[in-house]
Amino acid sequence: MGGILSKISENLQIGKAKVVADLVRQALDEGLSPQSILDEGLLAGMSVIGDKFKVNEVYVPEVLVAARAMNRGVELLKPYLAAEGVQARGKVVIGTVKGDLHDIGKNLVKMMLEGKGLEVADLGVDVSAEQFLEAAKETGASIICCSALLTTTMGEMKSVVDLVKNSDMKDQLTVMVGGAPVTQAFCDQIGADCYAQDAASAADAALAFIA
Repeated sequence: MGGILSKISENLQIGKAKVVADLVRQALDEGLSPQSILDEGLLAGMSVIGDKFKVNEVYVPEVLVAARAMNRGVELLKPYLAAEGVQARGKVVIGTVKGDLHDIGKNLVKMMLEGKGLEVADLGVDVSAEQFLEAAKETGASIICCSALLTTTMGEMKSVVDLVKNSDMKDQLTVMVGGAPVTQAFCDQIGADCYAQDAASAADAALAFIA
């Protein structure tokens, strides 16, 4: 049975969304469990892309088409996974901080997180500290990912950290920060829980926190 799952993974890696969708349907028809199609087909393929992206073997365009193929497959599986009562591995809230309208990096991180089987609530850009916290409460997320591309908006990350630390959710929430101007030193300085230098590392770190 492994054959069709590796085909799903291989076609996902080259971004063949329609082929992936057809193979997912075929795998379901053959009686494979939705969970194994997700884990050993879709997520396995996205994991390879994540690893290659880390070492610059693939670039943003390849990640985008692979993620698109993964999403096609996941959409088909969703009703089956829900019927089986399969839960996402964890929930994450992500957004670009207040005053910052850049979203390419954030979108990449979102894809990598989804590629690890995490459920992501994307708040978009120009997100206030209050919005991050509110969304975490509403979704039951355990991680808040803040992105910034401008040195002038990095300070907003401290507002998020401070708000979380002074809230009744402080023991349940991990705050991760990232973006071009952000460094480990800055993360330590504002008291955030984790700094990730690229999208693939962010996804690995988020999964580690949830585990």
